[in-house]
Amino acid sequence: MITVELVKLFRRPRTWMTIALLVSLPTIVAVLLATTHLGPRPGQGPAFLSAVLTNGSLFSVAALAIVLPLFLPVAVAVVAGDMVAGEAQGGTLRYLLIRPVGRTRLLVSKLVAIFAFVAVSVVVVAGSGFLLGRLLLGNQPIEAAVTSVSGTPLTPGNIVIRTLVAVAYVAFSMLSVAAMALFLSTLTDSPMTASLGALAFLIGSSLLLTLDASRAIKPYLPTRYWLSFVDLFRDPILLRNVERGVALQAVYVLVLLAAAWANFSSKDITS
Repeated sequence: MITVELVKLFRRPRTWMTIALLVSLPTIVAVLLATTHLGPRPGQGPAFLSAVLTNGSLFSVAALAIVLPLFLPVAVAVVAGDMVAGEAQGGTLRYLLIRPVGRTRLLVSKLVAIFAFVAVSVVVVAGSGFLLGRLLLGNQPIEAAVTSVSGTPLTPGNIVIRTLVAVAYVAFSMLSVAAMALFLSTLTDSPMTASLGALAFLIGSSLLLTLDASRAIKPYLPTRYWLSFVDLFRDPILLRNVERGVALQAVYVLVLLAAAWANFSSKDITS
């Protein structure tokens, strides 16, 4: 069943179109930086953009910072929101369950497909960012890279390891978006409603982060630690916010997936 869901997802042209759109924004930014040689000042703009002009190898991480606040969550919410609600809207959900496939098994298959989409999207964005950076922004030795966070040089091994951990952290941060959209997808027969509901939840979290009045609940908002992967490039590494981000996302994922399972396993399937 898992294989069927993975093949169904990655055979859809819209899946690859979504990933292509994710890559398009960092591509535009890389072209603009390469042609104008004007980057933001250190501490301004998306993370690492001020450093990529001296070494394009860091553009893989900058690409993640560009798509993370909005475009990547939107893509994940759209795909996850369609998983169950899309089957119901198309009238195929009931027929799927007529076969000897339990609801839990079906939901797990949908979940694995969503996680695969998140992983592929993040890896493609980071990989294309690295290639674009080396091609358009210079292929200087990686030893020459200096992060915009601490200003200290990092060895090639350090940069590779920290970049891989950053990619994994960004992918894990998106799982709460996927879990929220999947939960809403079990509540409605409209994929758009599920996707917009997840996005409303995340936009509300982002807005609350800007308010001083919400100081008491800020540590518990799902988007609070999304950009904490920047701390991986400090010298020394600051893991406090990264660890908090992982723990917070894990709680959201577990609670929302449990809610999705409880609702889906007991609801009447009429379409």
